[in-house]
Amino acid sequence: MAKKSIRIRAKVEGGVTEVKALISHEMETGLRKDKKTGEKIPAHFIKEVTCEHNGKKVLGAEWSVAISKNPYLAFKFSGGKAGDDVKVSWVDNTGESDSESSKIS
Repeated sequence: MAKKSIRIRAKVEGGVTEVKALISHEMETGLRKDKKTGEKIPAHFIKEVTCEHNGKKVLGAEWSVAISKNPYLAFKFSGGKAGDDVKVSWVDNTGESDSESSKIS
């Protein structure tokens, strides 16, 4: 994808870090038809999401066609400190991928 597809925010409070990410992706199931041509729109969906804290994996998820367009992801983990790095990355079924990092505030 040409432009960044992930917007991420991470905030620590009371020793617990909350990460919020918005991912821009079409998430096509492969079941819908194009209204103009009547042909099926090919499947195009995120299949793997990984989140890391200072290079250590804190969340791994396998997604499929049941996830909505432009998915929102939020989760919490222990051990983060202000200034630490948090990275969210994804790979889709066509081989496209993206990642974005942010500092915990």
